[in-house]
Amino acid sequence: MSGLGELDRPETPQSPGAWDERSRRSLADTADTADTAARASGTDGTGGTGGAEGSAVGGGARDGRQPPSPPVGRRAADPVKGLLHRHRELCERAVDPLEIAAGLEAHGVTDRTAARFRHRDVFSLAEEMYARVPRHGDAPARAADAPTPRPRTTWIVLALLPGVLCAAAVAGLRLTEGRPRLLVALVGVLAVSLALGAALRRGPLSAATRTTSTWTCWLVGYALLGDGLLRTAVSGGPDGLPDGTADGAWPLTLAPVLALALSCAPATVCAHLFAVRARRKLTSSRGLADFSASVRPLLLGTFALYTVVLAALLTLTGAVLGESAAHPQGLTLGVLLLLARLLTVHGHTHATTLVLTASATAEAAALATLFAGRLPGCGFLAAPVDALVAACGPAGVPTAACGIGALTLLVHACRRLTRASAHASTERPW
Repeated sequence: MSGLGELDRPETPQSPGAWDERSRRSLADTADTADTAARASGTDGTGGTGGAEGSAVGGGARDGRQPPSPPVGRRAADPVKGLLHRHRELCERAVDPLEIAAGLEAHGVTDRTAARFRHRDVFSLAEEMYARVPRHGDAPARAADAPTPRPRTTWIVLALLPGVLCAAAVAGLRLTEGRPRLLVALVGVLAVSLALGAALRRGPLSAATRTTSTWTCWLVGYALLGDGLLRTAVSGGPDGLPDGTADGAWPLTLAPVLALALSCAPATVCAHLFAVRARRKLTSSRGLADFSASVRPLLLGTFALYTVVLAALLTLTGAVLGESAAHPQGLTLGVLLLLARLLTVHGHTHATTLVLTASATAEAAALATLFAGRLPGCGFLAAPVDALVAACGPAGVPTAACGIGALTLLVHACRRLTRASAHASTERPW
């Protein structure tokens, strides 16, 4: 919303017109009041005057004297009426005052602005706007009176499916060799991708906007193949293609990928709990600052809960597969993807796209500079990556790239997901 300063000045709304009979009568009454005040003060209601007095006053204005003051009716106009006209569509489609409050906040209206409309906060202002909008028939039930939506069986099953299929694919890789192993790998990647797409289209992790699936696939693919390629590239390899084992010429890192697939279900549950509890906070809060202060611990608690569950899954998969648990790169990638999805679900995609793109580009650049350093006279290109690998091992590259991205998104989420406008929409049917 632009021109917030104009909203604070009480005046007759200048919209194209009324949207119903009640609003038309209200505008007519305001105009009659202004005309009456104009006649009482000797003006014609448009800033001029009538008769000899009008000529005298008009001449005086041309001589440098101050023009007459605005009509009394305009100074006494209802200030909320102008706000109702400016946000007519928002008020008409809102199912409860909370949506109006979130919409006003999204347009820049704060508690301080609401005080200029003679209300203690945005929530109180939204309640009056909701009550004054004419509606046909019975109004829908308030969100505070609606029962809390319970997890549905469909999206719970879809959230479990990626982990189950990934575990089956990993077992197939361990039990086969040669071409059958390659076939199992291709089928497993396709099945897990389709299952993950279905889980992200239904349930608490579903988003109405376009997602950054390309960069997500790259980050997961690097977790599977990147560390092994980086390790062999430092020593002059690779000497062959990946064979699906952890000790081949191009080793695979299966433990973190399996843990991430299994963590799809906990991530979905965490997103559901965060959305439901944030909506409860929205109904009980009496100010924007109060709502932000109550939701921020909820967001950090959701983040911590998923981190603990993912750490346990990494330990479990590492022990079962006989591989390193890969906690640094697995945890940073997991929390990065969770925060990116939460921001996308609640309508904040710009920062998510930038951060995921930057993280994937950093990993790709590390591999590219390592191979470019083999060219004559270009050894300096690989020096930073060589130093990082020597200090932290191959896990240092994805940990740094995803860790910085996750920290950036966490700070951004603490600002965006604690606003009422991020939780304005009602619970969608899953």
